[in-house]
Amino acid sequence: MPKLLDPAKTKPERVGFHGLPERLRVLYITTAKRPGAWLAEAFASDSGSQVVLEEAKGSVAGLARLRDEAFDAILISHVPGELDALDLIEGYRAGGAEEPIVVLGVQSEQEMAALCYEAGADGYVCVNTTTVRTLIWIVARAVQRHQLFRENRRLCQAERRRLQQEQEEAELLLAHQRKILSDLYQLHSPCGRFSSAQAEPSCANPASLPPLDLPTELVQHYRDLLRTYVIMGCGNLAKELSRLAELLIIAGITGRELLQLHTEVLEEMIRGLGSRSTRHVMTRADLLVLEILLYVAEGYRRRYQDRHHPPMQLSLPGFEQPAPPAF
Repeated sequence: MPKLLDPAKTKPERVGFHGLPERLRVLYITTAKRPGAWLAEAFASDSGSQVVLEEAKGSVAGLARLRDEAFDAILISHVPGELDALDLIEGYRAGGAEEPIVVLGVQSEQEMAALCYEAGADGYVCVNTTTVRTLIWIVARAVQRHQLFRENRRLCQAERRRLQQEQEEAELLLAHQRKILSDLYQLHSPCGRFSSAQAEPSCANPASLPPLDLPTELVQHYRDLLRTYVIMGCGNLAKELSRLAELLIIAGITGRELLQLHTEVLEEMIRGLGSRSTRHVMTRADLLVLEILLYVAEGYRRRYQDRHHPPMQLSLPGFEQPAPPAF
């Protein structure tokens, strides 16, 4: 019968150790000729952790217990000719078992450790050269490793769902912006009254928009400014935005054309992000288009005032025009 080394003569009072769980529920899979009473007695003699050991004789019984119950870890006795732990582990892993598995045997660790790792086990322990406390620590570390693995997988799945949701939100916002542009086109150019010189969106397909007739340099300048704004944010680009607004006013761009330019450049940027986060880009882009619209609106207002209230040349003192004679 295997025997774990235990230098303690008597069972000390149970104490806890940092990183060692207070209680572990473990399934021990062995053969009918090698019952696990010795292992339960060894665990009971250690004070590091309370190990509740349940036994299953044979691979079929072990699989049935795993299907119906949940365990913190699995211990498998490797007995060549009776119970091959390596084949059993490969079958369990292929069937979707995710519990940490530690193999117990009488062969040396140099002989069996690598083979157990390759089969999917989390560790191998030679029962003739280890202690109960070491076995408990190996099982506890395997449990912690699988807990971290499951937590990491859960976080990765949550991150993928979050990114997918952000992508869907960005696509929905861009669709709303295109709908606004389409409504503006239809409002100012009803169906049946489109000019033949300018392609207008069809009423049957309001999402279609005519191409912008803007200089390539101006479009590229807006594209570069949007990328810079996404990185730096507001507060550092006031002069650049003011100069861009002057260029847009000189080009005679309308609010609808500016929004269409912004939407097309933003769609191009969102496509370039791929599966990365889009929420930050969409938030900064909304701030940019709001700020540039304010600059453009203020520029057009000044031009309107200058046109309707042009500056007047005042006469120098003493050179006022005499009033016309009264008849």
